[in-house]
Amino acid sequence: MPPEISIVVPLFNEEESLPELLAWINRVCNEHHYSYEVIMVDDGSTDNSWDVVCDLAKAYSQIRGIRFQRNYGKSPALYEGFRAATGKVVITMDADLQDSPDEIPELYKMVVEGGFDLVSGWKKVRYDNAVTKNLPSKLYNAVNRRLSGIKLHDMNCGLKAYRLKVVKSIEVYGEMHRFIPVLAKNAGFKKIGEKVVQHRPRKFGVSKFGWERFINGFLDLLSILFMSKFGKKPMHLFGALGSLMFLTGFICISWLIGDKIFHAEEVGLTNKPAFYLALTTMIMGTLFFLTGFVSELVVRNASDRNAYLVETRIGFE
Repeated sequence: MPPEISIVVPLFNEEESLPELLAWINRVCNEHHYSYEVIMVDDGSTDNSWDVVCDLAKAYSQIRGIRFQRNYGKSPALYEGFRAATGKVVITMDADLQDSPDEIPELYKMVVEGGFDLVSGWKKVRYDNAVTKNLPSKLYNAVNRRLSGIKLHDMNCGLKAYRLKVVKSIEVYGEMHRFIPVLAKNAGFKKIGEKVVQHRPRKFGVSKFGWERFINGFLDLLSILFMSKFGKKPMHLFGALGSLMFLTGFICISWLIGDKIFHAEEVGLTNKPAFYLALTTMIMGTLFFLTGFVSELVVRNASDRNAYLVETRIGFE
């Protein structure tokens, strides 16, 4: 029988924290009589993390391990963990002990009894550096809420709970783990909730993230928003923008030519900056239109052009 809970733990150089984390998870799940599995994904650790995972697997039959040959990042680790998960509810948490396993029962109930498709943790009180992590994180989440329309205070929190169907319906790649709620919403899962969770001070090791994640994260968000709206119909964006720019430039050039003819100005048409601005606008409009045309050809010939999620089927054998 599949377990009630699959706990996916991506890790990178966390050998010191793993024994305590597994003992804590085991205690919480046993106290609440949950059947569970822990899928530990070693993202190319250079310390003894994998050896620790192997030793823990001998002590806990619930542990399953996946090891990458090198460091690929958190998104690929989550993707492989999601592929391997079989539990009715899938919970993700970081391996550094900053996420508390004591949150598992409430997260589980919110999905099973509350009917949520996804529940994201909100670290309302944080123990990170206020300048390098807290302030940028607040600005980052404010931009995310504004652009995505998903009202979560901490979209990047590693502690989340999902209905199994959610993790099987989304593809997490690149650095898209920051925007899993956006991916879930785009896949048709609308009931997304939030829970205030405990954030604990880091006990071992150092943070693996720097300032560059905020720049990359913003670009990834724009990519997701574009793909969700225009991924199947790029001509609607590039074609419309290109046509508008070409038409604007054409009207401007026509007006300049007409003004030259009817008013017989001494200044040559090619001596006017407006002429070159209008010409540049027409050229850019043509390029945008061609970009949309080529993108449309690519989409229409892609193998997954009709890869749409089906909620349910009836009347089929």
